[in-house]
Amino acid sequence: MNNIQSISVFWPELTLVITAIVVIMLDLIYSRKDSNRLKWWAIAGIVVAFWILISGFDQSAKSLFFRQVAFDPFSTFFKQLILVATGFILFVIPRTRDFANYRMGEFYTLILIMVFGMFLLVSAIDMIMVYLSLEIVSITSFILAGYMKMDKRSNEAALKYVIYGAFSSGLMLFGFSLLFGLTGYTNFHDISRELVALNGSANLALIVSAVLILAGFGYKISAVPFHFWTPDVYEGAPTPVTAFLSVAPKAAGFGVLIRFFNDVFLQLNVGDIPALPWPMIIAILSVATMTLGNLVALQQTSVKRMLAYSTIAHAGYMMMGIPILSQDGYFGIMIYLVMYMFMNLGAFFVVIAVQNRFGDDSIESFTKLGWKMPFLGVVMTVFMFSLTGLPPTAGFIGKFYLFAAVIKAGPEYYWLVFAGLINSIISLYYYLRIVKVMFLRGERVEILEYPSKTLTTLLICLAVPAIILGVYWAPIADWVRNSLILYTNTL
Repeated sequence: MNNIQSISVFWPELTLVITAIVVIMLDLIYSRKDSNRLKWWAIAGIVVAFWILISGFDQSAKSLFFRQVAFDPFSTFFKQLILVATGFILFVIPRTRDFANYRMGEFYTLILIMVFGMFLLVSAIDMIMVYLSLEIVSITSFILAGYMKMDKRSNEAALKYVIYGAFSSGLMLFGFSLLFGLTGYTNFHDISRELVALNGSANLALIVSAVLILAGFGYKISAVPFHFWTPDVYEGAPTPVTAFLSVAPKAAGFGVLIRFFNDVFLQLNVGDIPALPWPMIIAILSVATMTLGNLVALQQTSVKRMLAYSTIAHAGYMMMGIPILSQDGYFGIMIYLVMYMFMNLGAFFVVIAVQNRFGDDSIESFTKLGWKMPFLGVVMTVFMFSLTGLPPTAGFIGKFYLFAAVIKAGPEYYWLVFAGLINSIISLYYYLRIVKVMFLRGERVEILEYPSKTLTTLLICLAVPAIILGVYWAPIADWVRNSLILYTNTL
């Protein structure tokens, strides 16, 4: 479709752009103390964009803007997931002490721009569009991580994020340039066709290109050895930003990773390229990612930093679905992302509540929490059990589908499932350590405390699905299954 025709199905993205412009203009009118009211404008834009996506105005798979981006159920799934996560974050931001002395108009604008970039990223079917959308997401992430200008840790987080982000973007761009040099095209489907025509005559250049591109994508999903930025950035950034980075950009990263490997390498049968067994390499990276994340999380005394290493481990679990390059693997990743959103956002929101009350996120701050603030203790226990993958929680269902997909791929991947099980057992220690300090230390108190009504409502909205989806998940499975349609027209 040409540019004019494409606008007719580009309304969710246009809604985000219009909302961002409105918010930044209204920020000139609102005073500092009233700037948090701009969240309602941002939320309204998110709701309208979500309504357009679910209204079914056009669900056929097609390419837009002269084959730069794809409009298909696959991208719509990730857009809906990103919007839901963004909605939760927008509601919790005013309840966070981190932003007490800052104007928030620019913050909400940056969030909307970042969501727009993620929309483009999960839809991109052209290397130029992948790079541009990835930079939109990355640059806004850098600013959000360092938004607390008077906080040294926030400044440090932003600086490290910029350095690692620029380096990984350079690697990925170099890989893209090699791929363009081999094929003469930037569109995924054209590249796939030309690589098949090469018939193995440029394997070395293709291997180098794939390694560099994988490094760029690995940085976005916090895969080992491209994870170094994650703990420091997550610890230093404002907690709502950390929660957002741990879910939405990670989902977008897996979305573009699946699309790229599916569109570019599926016909080529990437596992048969001489010199490097790609499925095995990605499987090893998956094990390394989950193992490092879990082992280092054991040593943390900050719950926020522990959850940062936890997100690395969960990226490793989700990477288990990549090597098999099958619909079952993609299904497992996508359903895991849905479950992961509820349990991970919930855990970070409890951290926000604890920081608001005690001014700290250390494990010691959670001591006696189950007695002093029983509601927080109960919901945090639900999130910890779900992150571990214990039944009957949403985390168990997510891991079940991932492990089942890998087992179905054949005996050569059984070791990968075993590694996932061992790592789940390891994670049980540091997740249950939080439960231990909340309930097994201290005594009953006469006066119980509760978080604000807004934060309580948000935690209930996250904890209930974390339990219900562990018992009845058929609607989520159907949604994911119907979303496994990627644009493939190469004409």
